[in-house]
Amino acid sequence: MKPSPSPLIPSNTSLTLPPSLLPPFSPSVSNLLTANCVAQAMQKIDVQNPNVQVINIKKVGTQDRYRVILSDGTHYIQGMLATQLNQLVVDNQLVENAIICLKEFITNVVQDKTVLILLKCEIVSTHPVKIGNPTEVYKADVAAGSSNKPVGGMYDAPPPAPAAGGSSNYSNPYQNQASRSASGGGSAPTGRSGLSSNIIPVSQLNPYQNKWVIKGRITNKGDMRTWNNAKGEGCLFSIDILDASGMDIRGTFFKEDANKWFNVLEVDKVYTFSGGRLKVANPQWNKCKCQHEITFDRSTDIQLCEEDASIQQNIFDFSQIVKLESIEPESIIDIIGVVASISPVTSITAKKTGNELKKCELTVMDDSDAQVNVTLWGKKAETAENEFAGCPVVAFKGLKVSDYGGRSCGTLMSSAILKGPRIPETERIQSWFQNRGANATVKNLSTGGGGAGRVETFESRKTVSAIRNEQLGYNEKPDWLSFKATISFIKKDKEGGPWYPACPNAEEPCRNMCKVISTSDDHWQCEKCNKQYDKCTRRYIFSATFADNTSTCWASMFNDQALALLGGHTADELNEWMQNGDYDKFEKVFDDALFTDWIVKAKVKSELVSEEQRVKTTAYSISPVDYAKESRDLLKAIKGLQ
Repeated sequence: MKPSPSPLIPSNTSLTLPPSLLPPFSPSVSNLLTANCVAQAMQKIDVQNPNVQVINIKKVGTQDRYRVILSDGTHYIQGMLATQLNQLVVDNQLVENAIICLKEFITNVVQDKTVLILLKCEIVSTHPVKIGNPTEVYKADVAAGSSNKPVGGMYDAPPPAPAAGGSSNYSNPYQNQASRSASGGGSAPTGRSGLSSNIIPVSQLNPYQNKWVIKGRITNKGDMRTWNNAKGEGCLFSIDILDASGMDIRGTFFKEDANKWFNVLEVDKVYTFSGGRLKVANPQWNKCKCQHEITFDRSTDIQLCEEDASIQQNIFDFSQIVKLESIEPESIIDIIGVVASISPVTSITAKKTGNELKKCELTVMDDSDAQVNVTLWGKKAETAENEFAGCPVVAFKGLKVSDYGGRSCGTLMSSAILKGPRIPETERIQSWFQNRGANATVKNLSTGGGGAGRVETFESRKTVSAIRNEQLGYNEKPDWLSFKATISFIKKDKEGGPWYPACPNAEEPCRNMCKVISTSDDHWQCEKCNKQYDKCTRRYIFSATFADNTSTCWASMFNDQALALLGGHTADELNEWMQNGDYDKFEKVFDDALFTDWIVKAKVKSELVSEEQRVKTTAYSISPVDYAKESRDLLKAIKGLQ
């Protein structure tokens, strides 16, 4: 198409354009072009990256959004800058009359007008004046159901024909999107019929589309979570969706929508999804490949599809377990291996919220002859014993590497766990375990413990002498270890008893832990909750010595550990005996605890006391020795040596 010359610029007027705007069909033409050639130069395209002039820039409303008017010298079209391009305006790189090259863009129909959304562009040059006298390109005839014009240019005629001997490169990754459907630009979800014809890849989703439909497999579904703050309360859950192109995206449901869809959607099933709000993803919390994420709402329509072999079950980037030692802590990895053992479910209390959290440990091994502990949380932990019984092959996606006790891994809210995945690695690991792995001596990467809640294995135990021999406690973080030892002495001669008076308030913020002070009127004052009580709750605090065949160590013990050691007798109970003069009963409780055997989980940390560095050992959990299990573990260890 040959554009008509601009009527406002005489034909003998010359304008200086940069060489990048010279048309490809006249490489020898001087930079001084007549007005008759200006529009033709502006319209030179390959056609995906057209050069246009920005003839107007205006900030819209109070938000940081900019409206632009784009011209090719003959016609103009309204446009909006994507927020990622705002900095070009702020830095005065994108100014009025500048020539830009459109790299990525889409069209939307808004109030019967076609609007160009600029996603990516390059500044070609600045220009002193507006080129030509452009007129508005067209208005979308929504009522008549007319289609949009080609996205690659702003013409009311077909795109330029290919050069002689060449082929047309005219294409645009967005031109088949649902936002360009003939039905116009409403914000309602795509209809329930004919979805397959409008399906687009996840990679083409962006926040400026009115309509879209994607098809994908749910690779991960998070637990239902609740919140309660000053803004209100509610619930939410998230899913990860993988499409046939291998791109995945996070979607989140809130409140009523979460309750509506939580029990409907299933992991590993294929669905079509339409309707919802798109926004830029936060990479700190969202590890999916797509740079956007979806907030599903009342307009959302989800339809179950038949199994689609073109969509993978998941996409993994596996690391061998033996190589985890060289991977930096906090890294996010995928592993696959056999779940060799499952620890009992334990509970810990979150420091920030005070909520009880369930956790359990899986020991996972692979054909690199190494094993590592993987921590599961919440409902995944509660169902682990039944889910992973029988040493299945399990793939873990999105585990966080920790340096507690050498190396260990933990699940996140976004982590996916797939039992017996349909991938070649499953058969390889299963064959290794059946032929050799089940009886192989493997390297345990999680040998040094890693937290108060971790359940230690027999293989990971140390001796008491390891505290001194391995110089534990002198690192920046505390060292953890477990050992089997005998209680040889309990220091209980503290004035007033081996306990302290604590606040009787079992709720936040005290939780029966904060120390209270006796007042002159025989009450107890808690500074934490700023309340006064008639009585207090006493909690144990004392030291004891643990001994094995290698050494002896002092360890501090607190209420939970003391209750286990003293047969469940509370500090209030022993205090009452002392007040009544029944010292024999008091002494008997401690005497019965002496020379008993325990499995101790301890934290070791060096502290500065009176300008002297001392290593302090604290018992965080103790459990009586199960002699039958201990014997079986010893026999297994002996067999391994053979």
